[in-house]
Amino acid sequence: MSTATNTDWQTRPAPATAHEWIARAAEVAAVLATDAAARDHAGATPYAEVQLLKDAGLVTLLGPTGHGGGGQDWTTAYRVVREIAKADGSIGQLLGYHYLWFWAARLVGTREQWEHVEAQASRERWFFGGAVNPRDKEVVVTEDGDDLVYTGRKSFSTGSKVSDVTVLEGVLEGTDQHVFAIVPSDSEGLTFHDDWDNIGQRLTESGGVTLDGVRTPWSSAAGYVDNVFQPRVYNTLNVPTIQLVFVNFYLGIAGGALETAATYTREKSRSWLHGGYERAVDEPYVIDTYGDLTAKLWAAEALADAVAAEGQRLHDDPDAVTEKARGDFEVRVAAVKARATDVALEISSQIFEVTGARSTATSEGLDRFWRNVRTHTLHDPVAYKRREVGRWVLEGELPEPTWYS
Repeated sequence: MSTATNTDWQTRPAPATAHEWIARAAEVAAVLATDAAARDHAGATPYAEVQLLKDAGLVTLLGPTGHGGGGQDWTTAYRVVREIAKADGSIGQLLGYHYLWFWAARLVGTREQWEHVEAQASRERWFFGGAVNPRDKEVVVTEDGDDLVYTGRKSFSTGSKVSDVTVLEGVLEGTDQHVFAIVPSDSEGLTFHDDWDNIGQRLTESGGVTLDGVRTPWSSAAGYVDNVFQPRVYNTLNVPTIQLVFVNFYLGIAGGALETAATYTREKSRSWLHGGYERAVDEPYVIDTYGDLTAKLWAAEALADAVAAEGQRLHDDPDAVTEKARGDFEVRVAAVKARATDVALEISSQIFEVTGARSTATSEGLDRFWRNVRTHTLHDPVAYKRREVGRWVLEGELPEPTWYS
């Protein structure tokens, strides 16, 4: 991937407003879009793409301005993820997960911990990965003096080889306490595997990872004071926050699919020989389909933005988050997750109805949009998201905080 077009970003003033950051993301997306289909086909580790995100300043979006960060909040981060995913769903996911792990210290850590992490991560432009797969129970954390030692395996570790630091998670031996810590990705005993071979999201470096005695000081255990965890309701916002990351790169992929298909229809599609129209863009069914899909996308995006704003109010005052406020927010997130899933799958499939048979050529790469959406929307069953909403409507039942709700 050529990054020659981005060399002036480091000499230009950094964006100062949400609008300017979203515009910067659109510039990055334009670079990524030039060879997105070819890069998807090659499936190479996206070192250049992550460097592009760093050069453009996007990796420090949530960081403090005093240390080189963008000083933005989650409402902007979600929009930035959506913009990047329009061009490349994999890179959109990588950036969204990076934001989550960047924020993880604030989610569960003490003020001293998260202030230190955010400052250093912003100054050094860390790119975060995470070895936190809740369905894998194999990672055990043992104590060795003033150190914690992580041993086991995780099936998925998004970001792996392109990350500077990795968030680890395991269960403290003999307890039910989960312990999160951030370690350098080149730590001794941390081995990333090249076993991510799925039909979509091919560039997310989401393969397995082995932890063979990875050591970190007890003092780095997020949220622990004198080796005892300090819980807050705010700690449970991890699921709705990451699910909104999912929503936004789903909608970004859908938007990219629609834009790419529309360009193809304007420039390459042929009208049906028995339809009576010289141009494909004049076919009534083509016009109707684009109008229908666009309306559905806009509606889902509007809901996503509204729910993000609701969530930001919780992030703005972490100590005031109640179980009810958290539960109500999770229901709203569940609703938009279900809607975004359906809309993204429909758009990424239906575009072929209005682009025609020749658009299925491998060189066009239109299939990557559906493959990317289909792969990640299986992360957790969307039926259970609809269930959360239905139980809330019928019984006023709030979702119990789990790793998936």
